[in-house]
Amino acid sequence: MSLQFRFAVVSDLHVALPHTIWEHPNRFHLVEVSIPALDIILAHLEQLNLDFLLIPGDLTQHGEPENHAWLTERLAQLPFPTYVVPGNHDVPTPMPDGTSIGWADFPTYYHKFGYEDTSRMYYTCELLPGVRLIGLNSNQFDAQGKQTGCLDEQQLNWLSHVLAEMEPDELVLVMLHHNVVEHLPNQSQHPLGRRYMLDNAPTLLQMLQDAGVQLVFTGHLHVQDIAQHQDIYEITTGSLVSYPHPYRVLQFHRDRQGHQWLQVESHRVDAVPDWPQLQQASRQWMGDRSHPFMLKLLTQPPLNLPPEEAEVLLPSLRYFWAKIADGDALFDFSHFPLAAQQYFESFSATNRWGSPALIDNHSTLLLRTKQAKSSSKPV
Repeated sequence: MSLQFRFAVVSDLHVALPHTIWEHPNRFHLVEVSIPALDIILAHLEQLNLDFLLIPGDLTQHGEPENHAWLTERLAQLPFPTYVVPGNHDVPTPMPDGTSIGWADFPTYYHKFGYEDTSRMYYTCELLPGVRLIGLNSNQFDAQGKQTGCLDEQQLNWLSHVLAEMEPDELVLVMLHHNVVEHLPNQSQHPLGRRYMLDNAPTLLQMLQDAGVQLVFTGHLHVQDIAQHQDIYEITTGSLVSYPHPYRVLQFHRDRQGHQWLQVESHRVDAVPDWPQLQQASRQWMGDRSHPFMLKLLTQPPLNLPPEEAEVLLPSLRYFWAKIADGDALFDFSHFPLAAQQYFESFSATNRWGSPALIDNHSTLLLRTKQAKSSSKPV
């Protein structure tokens, strides 16, 4: 049966009303633009005749009740349904602490945006005939109250039942905040990268692969990237409040022969009222605050450079993370020592043969059919 629909993804909104903004010298998030940038995006999306909108977490800057309330009121005005999941910023504490809502309060705020059953932090719903969304909660707390990224056993058991009850020709989209597929070299092992990964990602990937799920939508990392694990594509979308202030519009197609593909288009917010040159200013903002982060990247494994050697390389890496966030980055660090050159150039958007593979922002992802299980690759 043929199928076609159009939807959008906006991630890591970090909505912050002016009186809730915290000042921090190393803050990458340009939360000052969260509300005007979101208004610009929503105005554009309202013109596109979308079927739905997905927001994969970090809806607010620090889980403030007034920011959650403002966002739910704004989303309720849209002419298409919106579906959300919590990010680590949305539920930073198990219990309300006077500044943030509690972990279990999240569904009550967003009962119109996926959480019809407000007793659970995860859900499934029919988006369109033959199209199902599974919204997962990747935020947990350990025995010491520290926030972690994982799916608890109860949620995994629930997911197993949901996947087992899928219709044979049903298309399933999965949305959660933490990354499931690596988007950076050795991300799951690196001390700076693994906190953006789901701790039990292999378990979830195996469940999805066994069930024939091919599309996963995440956020958290604040970069534009599309990664593939076997038949599964994970599309992570950069943050509304970080360079390059992106969002995506996607169109799914299935023809009468069962061939399926997903067209991905990316857009950016170029300016807001108080930031007429937002792209340039935001890139500069990120570069100005990159020093502590890049110093850690140089002095921690695998490079383990002495601080004095790292300092020599830092000027060339001022906009390294901005290029990663932009997606489709290609790097040339031939002037670096060999180990550092190889490490940083490994972040380039290239295929296994070293050729550019620019699929992070604009691409067509070919999906396998239910009948033929041959693997597919982006073009």
